[in-house]
Order: sequence, then structure tokens, then C-alpha cells
Amino acid sequence: MQASTKEKILSILETVTDPEVPVLTVIDMGIIRDVKEQDGNVEIMITPTYSGCPAMDVINVNIRIALATIGFKNVKITQVLSPAWTTDWMGEAGKQKLKNYGIAPPTPKQQVCNDKLFAEEAIQCPHCNSWHTHRVSEFGSTACKALYVCDDCKEAFDYFKCH
Repeated sequence: MQASTKEKILSILETVTDPEVPVLTVIDMGIIRDVKEQDGNVEIMITPTYSGCPAMDVINVNIRIALATIGFKNVKITQVLSPAWTTDWMGEAGKQKLKNYGIAPPTPKQQVCNDKLFAEEAIQCPHCNSWHTHRVSEFGSTACKALYVCDDCKEAFDYFKCH
């Protein structure tokens, strides 16, 4: 595949947003693993943020529609489950978009894997930047987010969970 074709496809994928977090594109999220094109046939390798993520069907349809607008009618979307998606694949621009949208972006993964030690991980409020927050629920508006409240500004917010 010519570099310009791949760049064109990636440019179009920059317009495909996550239906659950519409401020993020599939590129921002880091779920696009690879793009292949041969003789007008396109294959997109994609890794869901969660196995069974309900947004994947909508994302797949939106990818097909976006690529059809630039002439790619034969599009195959392949889910790649291994390695599993991690928030480390999100770019800094995507994390900043989350914060600007009012969702606390994922924090870097802890180097020590001890759930008890980091049970109450400090999450910064995306509204006032306070670290005085607490988790209200392990699940927020979607399974990939947790619900927090800021103890200073009293605003509730979602935290895009690190995994």
C-alpha cells in the first residue's frame, strides 16, 4: 500500500468518533491497530477498549461509512483481541480532550500491581484540578468509566479507567 493511501485512510479515521465519548476519535483512543489496502480493498484492525464493548458495532458502521465517502466500498474490519487494549495506547491529545470534555483522563498505570495498596487511587478533578476526590461507583456512564465526586468543587465526574 502506498503511504499516501494509508495516510488518507488514517486521516478519515480521525473523523470517526466514539459514540460513548464523542470528543474522542478512534485514532485518539488508540484502538486502530493497523490499516491495510490492496486493490481497493481495505482492512482495518481494531482492538475494543473492552471485550464486548457495545460501542464497537456503531464504530464499525461509522468506519465503513467514512471510508465509503472517499471511495472505499470493500471494507473489512477485524477485531484484534490480543494484546488487550490499554489506556497506554491513548495519545496525550486524546487525554487532554477527555479532560476538556469533563472526563478525568486515565492516569499512568501503577508499576506495583497491588489492588489493596492502590484501592483509593487519587484522581484529579477535570473541573477544578483538585486531587481531593473520591469514587462513588466503580461504574460511571459506561463500563469503561468510574463515577467520582470532587470534595472541593462538589462536581461529579467520570474517570476513564486505566487498564
